[in-house]
This record gives sequence, structure tokens and C-alpha cells, in this order.
Amino acid sequence: MIVVKVGGSLGIDYDALCADIAELWKAGQRLVLVHGGSAETNRIAEALGHPPRFVTSPSGYTSRFTDRETLEIFEMVYCGKMNKGIVERLQRHGVNALGLSGLDGRILEGKHKDSVRSVENGKVKVLRGDHTGTVERVNTDLLELLLSSGYLPVLTPPAASFEGVAINVDGDRAAAAVATALRAEALLLLSNVPGLLRDFPDESSLIAHIPASDVESGLEFAQDRMKKKVLGAAEAVAGGVGRVVFGDARIASPVRAALAGRGTVVS
Repeated sequence: MIVVKVGGSLGIDYDALCADIAELWKAGQRLVLVHGGSAETNRIAEALGHPPRFVTSPSGYTSRFTDRETLEIFEMVYCGKMNKGIVERLQRHGVNALGLSGLDGRILEGKHKDSVRSVENGKVKVLRGDHTGTVERVNTDLLELLLSSGYLPVLTPPAASFEGVAINVDGDRAAAAVATALRAEALLLLSNVPGLLRDFPDESSLIAHIPASDVESGLEFAQDRMKKKVLGAAEAVAGGVGRVVFGDARIASPVRAALAGRGTVVS
């Protein structure tokens, strides 16, 4: 079992990704795909007059503040345009992909956090009305049912809170939770950089390997979104996933390249 997470940043080649996944799927590889859609969400939010708001926690993590209107835009893009665009690509390659959000069938479930602490101008503020959370439970029965019936699950946030409320969750950490729950041999976190860079954005400064026993040392070099990827990797290896690879989703055959060790390998 392999879990692939592909981000939603600019520059990602979804056609190459889906063609590569199709080759592996037809060769008998069990696989779940998790995706994001941040760049397109930002673009549409701006066009709708509700631009994205990002907050930085006291511990230095940046995330999207998700009020109800933002959540609805998020669902429109992630669950609609992005999800169905990926499903369509896979279907054209003969893969019977099935697109679902984590809310559907409570595939992804966690606690609703309705407030978030944000550092603004050196002061910590509490912002209320947030619709975010962290995945704490994965409906593996439903995923195994789909896989055993010949469907390739294509998953995206939001997740469901324990009360049934839609919550925005980090896609990388959600993929780590899925990989752990399904006892995956590998988790591939693909984005628009070649891996973890020692001197971002210098792509020649790629860190080729991080020992699983010291994953969080990578936080020293992680910038912005990469911090959540490192955190997700730490959670995955702690949960028993064999290896995690930060790979490049801009290249040909990105999944097989990551499986072959191209990128940053955590093992």
C-alpha cells in the first residue's frame, strides 16, 4: 500500500501525476491519493471578494484561518474543481477513481477547534469562529471496501468533526493519518519543490536523507508549508509507515521517481 499526497501549489503537473499513478495501479499497486488545492482556492477566494487570511501560531506554523465562508469556498474548490479534475484525468487513463472528501462517510474525523491563537505584531491573539481540526480517526473499513472493489480513492479535506461539522484539516498530516491507518509501506508527499531544501529556495541544496529517528530535525530547514510536511512525516514514521519521501510533482513519473528515492527520503 502506498499513500500519495499531492499539493495544490502552482507548477504541479497533474497530468504526469495521474498518468504515473495509472501505470502503477494497472500493475497491481494498491494506492490512495490525497490532494490539496491551495493556489486555486486563493485565486477563487480573491475573485469572490473574500481573500484568504493566513495566521501564524506561537510555535511558528502558518495556516489558513477558516471561517464559515472560507470553508464553503474551500469545499467548492477542493471537493469540486480540484477533486473532479483529478478523478477525470485518472478515468481517462482507465482507472476507476472515486473522489471523496474526508467528510463523506467520515473517512477523516477529528476534533473541531473553533478558535486559533495567532501572533500579530508581536502579540498573541485568539481568533474565534475557526473551522479547523486535526485528523484523529480514519475510516479504514470504507477505504478497504473501495480498494477491494477496484476503486482508487481520491481524498481531499475537509474532514468531519466528531459532531459532524465540516472542518479544514492539513492535507499532509491527513495523508500521514491515512498512511498510518492503512499500514502503508510508503507515504509520498509531492509538491512544487524537489524535496526539503537546506537553503530554500536553492534547489541544489536538497537534503537527500533524514533518519526516521530524527525527523523533526528537518524543521530547522523547513519553510512555510514544508513545516507541516515534516510534521506529517514525523507522525507517519512514528505510526509505523516504512518510509516517507518529499518528492517533486513537477516532473515526469513523479510517483515512481519518489519511490526510487528522488527527493528527501525519511527512513
